[in-house]
Amino acid sequence: MNRSRLLLIFWLAVTFAIAASAFRASLPSDAGVGAVAAAGQMIDPRSGHTATLLPDGKVLIAGGMRRNQDFYKSAELYDPATGKFQRAAGEMNERRVGHIALLLRSGKVLIAGGWIGHGATDSAELYDPATQKFSAVSRMTARRGRPSATMLADGDVLIAGGQDHDSVDAILASAEVFHAATKTFQSVGSMHAGRIAHTATLLSDGRVLVAGGRGEKLNASAEIYDPKTSRFTETGWLITARYKHTAGLLPDGRVLIAGGSDERDWHGNLSGAEIYDPRTGRFTATSPLNDSRFKLPDEAVQVGAGQLLIAGGSKRVELYYPATGKFLVASGQLDDNWHYMTETRLHDGSVLLAGGYPDSDQTTSKAWIYRP
Repeated sequence: MNRSRLLLIFWLAVTFAIAASAFRASLPSDAGVGAVAAAGQMIDPRSGHTATLLPDGKVLIAGGMRRNQDFYKSAELYDPATGKFQRAAGEMNERRVGHIALLLRSGKVLIAGGWIGHGATDSAELYDPATQKFSAVSRMTARRGRPSATMLADGDVLIAGGQDHDSVDAILASAEVFHAATKTFQSVGSMHAGRIAHTATLLSDGRVLVAGGRGEKLNASAEIYDPKTSRFTETGWLITARYKHTAGLLPDGRVLIAGGSDERDWHGNLSGAEIYDPRTGRFTATSPLNDSRFKLPDEAVQVGAGQLLIAGGSKRVELYYPATGKFLVASGQLDDNWHYMTETRLHDGSVLLAGGYPDSDQTTSKAWIYRP
């Protein structure tokens, strides 16, 4: 073999090695991203339930459904110390799915709204961890199935949108605030668009970003709620209209919006992601998810050094890294594309993932733990 041919082979080999290295670098890496592992089973299979971290480190799992029109009153507790679920002492006063649940500063959990059949409810109740019992409080100003709920800086709760029965014209633009001190609900200014399956994210300055969702049509609009005025004002437009997506606050005060679906629903799952900047009021594109996914938890929980965890709608769990603007895949995976599962950050920084349903209405009782 002559010298020129040897040189050609050498340079081809070098070029191939460089290209292969660049390709490998472009792939999502699970090195240092954390891992997902099975974590036992809930007492009941559930989707559309809520999971709320309590002051003692346990997680309250409440309501949800076994299948369509088969809803739960029951609740259970996950204890990270034992890794097991146990039945809570009491049941909710109402069977509900697609409701809201938030831990109040009092240590009690507000549970409100949700579907109770083909219609929604305006009922609300408080869970007291000291007694493990639920007690009814005053009713909301409107019946709401799958509204958003956001804890405000003063400890009150903004509840916005949702749907009062199974019809597009029943999607709500109205909003209200739960006053924790008086345990009462008060109407505030309405949104500029009716929304369900939207996200609502508390910003660093105490305002709330409401984005996407579905009204009479799929929404690309976004608006800001200001607690000082109790009013919504329109802000920038999403690059992609979406609903059933997730959102999370980044350490620098911007908001990640990721996944969801377009108007085709099951056939329109999205991998795209974008960032809202409160300083400019605009959305800009960021790197896409590795998997298209929808029917996600409303809030992407923050883990590690400000990464946001995305779970549900796929077997894989991903984390968004603000420093690089990329999603990386955790090692390990779920055993199916569980939709409307819950994700709850525990006191030790790990995340409990529980329940959901796959591409059918057969819910699961399985749970997983993500560890950074």
